[in-house]
Amino acid sequence: MSNTAATKVRWPELPYSAWRDTLSTLHMWTQIVGKIRLSQSPWLNHSWHVTLYVTPRGLTTGPVPHGQNTFSIDFDFIDHALIISTCDGAVERLPLVPQDTADFYADLMQTLERVGIPAAIYARPNEVAEAIPFAEDRVHRAYDADAVNRFWRALFQVDRVLRQFRAEFAGKASPVHFFWGSFDLAVTRFSGREAPDLQGGMPNMPLWVAQEAYSHEVSSAGFWPGNDDYPEAIFYSYAYPPPRKFSEARIEPAQGSWSTKLSEFVLPYEAVRTAPDPGEALLAFLRTTFDAAARLADWDLDAYKRRHFPD
Repeated sequence: MSNTAATKVRWPELPYSAWRDTLSTLHMWTQIVGKIRLSQSPWLNHSWHVTLYVTPRGLTTGPVPHGQNTFSIDFDFIDHALIISTCDGAVERLPLVPQDTADFYADLMQTLERVGIPAAIYARPNEVAEAIPFAEDRVHRAYDADAVNRFWRALFQVDRVLRQFRAEFAGKASPVHFFWGSFDLAVTRFSGREAPDLQGGMPNMPLWVAQEAYSHEVSSAGFWPGNDDYPEAIFYSYAYPPPRKFSEARIEPAQGSWSTKLSEFVLPYEAVRTAPDPGEALLAFLRTTFDAAARLADWDLDAYKRRHFPD
């Protein structure tokens, strides 16, 4: 399908098997870009300083400080370019085409040097079982432009619905942001209470990072395109710490269910995509899973209602 035709598909098909290799490559490339933001940014609670954000053309770091200057790095999934922009007016474009991750990494780091914003990063991926150093990665090199465009079109639909869901909660909540380590678009609500230290971490990531991320009680939800162990795009919702009988809660829509493999509620992306109103189907999942988590964990929901706000 051409990009012109794809623009007419608001919730595109996203079968994992059709873009598996491209997904794995894009995962590595977003990790490199995300790590550049990480290396230049002051630490924010729950690692909120490392994420990427959905744009009308792809994904962005947003403004990143570098000394007294600032820059941004943008994935353009329409024209398929990586765009580096600085406050001094420099703009560099690197083509997004099939290429070894090692070459993508070298070109990007050399470009940053050339425009005066050198960045040193921990140059191997996190949250994956096989952490090949970026400079040595000749494995991840696929780039199917149409598949990437479809993924981004799914992302911006999900992003707008997650933003609506986030706006319904007056308590502490994260932005809607893209975590390049786990490769998912997520939003998180907080009860305000501290949580016990997380005991299980993620592969190739320090345990303290995960423990800081889950230092307080949360209900979190988002969108994930799948991996080899779970080869299906899904929406998910979980709570930490998980309240008793959470897995037994009744949720909507009917296609949603508890996954013992993932220890969270899941809803297939395909079920949302093909629903009469995809946005409402997703909101039903987000609302009912949160309501179950908050009710069973005895959140003070009255404290999170908006005051002095129009109906």
